[in-house]
Amino acid sequence: MSELRSAIDALRCEQLAEQPDARIEEDLAELQRAAETLEVERLRRLAEIERRGIFQRDGHLSAASWLASAFKVSWGTAREQVRVAKALQEMPATRQALDDGELSMSAMRVLVAARDADPSAFGRCERELVEAARIHSVGDLQRVASYWRQAVERERGLQGEDKLRERRRLHASLTFLGMVRLDGDLDPETGETLLTALRAVLDAESRSGHGSDGRTQAQRRADALGEICRQWLDLAERPSVGGEKPHVTVTIGVDVLRDGSGGPSELDHVGPADPGIAKRLACDASIMRVVMTGRSEPLDVGRRTPVVSPAMRRAVIARDRHCRFPGCDRPHTWCDAHHVVHWADGGPTAVANLVLLCRRHHRLVHRTGGFHLELADGLPVFRRPDGSMLEERAPP
Repeated sequence: MSELRSAIDALRCEQLAEQPDARIEEDLAELQRAAETLEVERLRRLAEIERRGIFQRDGHLSAASWLASAFKVSWGTAREQVRVAKALQEMPATRQALDDGELSMSAMRVLVAARDADPSAFGRCERELVEAARIHSVGDLQRVASYWRQAVERERGLQGEDKLRERRRLHASLTFLGMVRLDGDLDPETGETLLTALRAVLDAESRSGHGSDGRTQAQRRADALGEICRQWLDLAERPSVGGEKPHVTVTIGVDVLRDGSGGPSELDHVGPADPGIAKRLACDASIMRVVMTGRSEPLDVGRRTPVVSPAMRRAVIARDRHCRFPGCDRPHTWCDAHHVVHWADGGPTAVANLVLLCRRHHRLVHRTGGFHLELADGLPVFRRPDGSMLEERAPP
């Protein structure tokens, strides 16, 4: 390793501006080969760490957990690297081709992904697929691997439901800025259930006349999945976890509620959240007071109290029936009880200060520079960002 570090230090000392084009090109080619060789060796050692369980020494439950903690890589990246490292140990022909410099890391990852379809079938065909990787570009290799996977899947599809169900998987990985990436394969029954639920939400939106709001189909499906999850969390009979009903939790500083200052708010799983999101979530939530000391240690924890009581919510539902945004008829099960004047700004939690808004229109009203809602003679009045009034219109 000391020789490797010395070689890297020597490269860093070179003045690239003084080197001829041919030398730069030759160096890059050599470095590319060396980098891929080093990556193979890194993955080999990672697989050995996973095999020995070395990560357990520091209390980690998996090699991916250890990798993410020790080297500050994302969870998704750590899991993928461990998966590839383990798979390579079962791919001798692929490993040999990598050692011989005949495969790129990109081609290797295509083969690892192909192996996921059926490891035993891949083992029987590995040499042929490695040969295809030697002669084809990565793009063409992906097509070859896709055709191979389809053939395997057709064959497995003839072997009954259990074989298909064995392949089910779902990954939910935290990515940049708190976004969550989903990736998975569902068995036919679960897949049909998901598609039916998504279609039900999308059809309901279509009937509500909100089909041309600028969202792509992919964005509509993402919003529909969020609505399905939100409605499940709102069910009264959902099971308890850790002694309480599962719920979305956001930690908000008092100053954030008052004027949007005082540092970021934080969601339990995805981390820092925009103060506007936090304030919208707090609009219709259960609140627990936590008094902190100067060392960020809890000094006093109050009881969780609903901002809008169940009885008050029922009264608002009886009055409004559905989302009150002009032209929207999304049912009350899709709605939050919105404070016209936010309770953090001194607004009362009273039926007269509450209006049902569906999740999407609730977001639009809370958005900075978005739609504005006020009460006139006890009736909600909506204004566009430019201040002009939205006329009340009947839902389609």
